[in-house]
Amino acid sequence: MIRITLIIIILFSVNEKLIFDFNSDTKISNWVVVEDRVMGGRSNAEIHLTDEGHAKFIGNVSLENNGGFASVRHRLNVEGVKNFSKAVIRLKGDGKNYQFRLKNKLNDRHSYIQEFSTNGEWQEIEFDLAKMYPGFRGRKLDIPNWDHDIIQEITFLIGNKKNEEFSLLIDYIRLK
Repeated sequence: MIRITLIIIILFSVNEKLIFDFNSDTKISNWVVVEDRVMGGRSNAEIHLTDEGHAKFIGNVSLENNGGFASVRHRLNVEGVKNFSKAVIRLKGDGKNYQFRLKNKLNDRHSYIQEFSTNGEWQEIEFDLAKMYPGFRGRKLDIPNWDHDIIQEITFLIGNKKNEEFSLLIDYIRLK
């Protein structure tokens, strides 16, 4: 029985790659909040760790002064992404819609985007990497979808074109 369990663990680790795992020892200062304030908006947000060790991205999106978004990003260097077809995120939202974004180069202005809905419960959401579309400032770009081997930035963004408070708990992000 131990041998079968070991084989399953080995297969699991070969077929998946952990990008980020939030826990009580996570250094949250590497996650940076970016709000519409950079363009004169009035939204505000923060990220912190809960007592359980999950990231909690919370705040208020305001449309005032041409605002309308809040995001949190983390810069990293994940190689070998072409060996995987999906990004998997375990999270608990507030019933609102969010975006998961990837960048393969930090100096690119565009990101590759996938929108998702939350339901108020813990969810494991899978994103097909090949369906993540390129976008910049709310516009879909006419260039190919994600087809890169490196991730240099991951972002969570809320921008539903309405005034709203939000709360998103994040447990982990992995590739499979």
